[in-house]
Amino acid sequence: MMKNTIVLMLVAVSVAGLSGCANMSDTQKGVGGGAAIGAGVGAAIGALTAGGHGGRSAATGAAIGGLLGAGGGYLWSQHMQKQKEAMEQATKGTGIGVSQTADNRLKLNIPADASFATNSYALRPSLKPVLDKLAATLQQNPVTSVNIIGHTDNTGSDAINNPLSVNRAKATQSYIASRGVDINRIGVDGRGSREPVADNGTVSGRAMNRRVEIFVAEPAQPQK
Repeated sequence: MMKNTIVLMLVAVSVAGLSGCANMSDTQKGVGGGAAIGAGVGAAIGALTAGGHGGRSAATGAAIGGLLGAGGGYLWSQHMQKQKEAMEQATKGTGIGVSQTADNRLKLNIPADASFATNSYALRPSLKPVLDKLAATLQQNPVTSVNIIGHTDNTGSDAINNPLSVNRAKATQSYIASRGVDINRIGVDGRGSREPVADNGTVSGRAMNRRVEIFVAEPAQPQK
């Protein structure tokens, strides 16, 4: 009877964990949801096979199941922390934002004013030292992958904005690759004006929306 009660409680906890994912991104849902399910299932198995130590084995099962369920997520390692600190130093005074995302990726938010001239995908000279430093940190942590996403404001048509956003991402990719980083590690995408972070109705908002985002991720599970 006690075992069944523990199992029911653990299943309820895993379901509650999933319901808390409503406001998460797709990546966060995958990691968080997998961890919640893994913990619930692992705990249930631990409880059912516990013998006289239901609580202890349930907790152990939850821990192991949570790790397995979260597989495919990202790891914030010492390498990633050092890389973040190095990029914070390299971007001081540039207007480039450096942050750790909720799903443990390193994010560089590069406004177009710091990277490209209007309607151009030629890199500004001031951005190149930042990308040089990024390339150096990527070489120090070769298990990481990079994804570069270009964005525009809503000025002009999609026929202009969509290829411009892709070309800005590709120009950034090409420069990093020219500094010795395997280009196969660097994915690119362009979102045009589809993902604004500020009001396109204002000059300052449009400036924030014209940007390139670079995400660096270290997989939680070893690459095969």
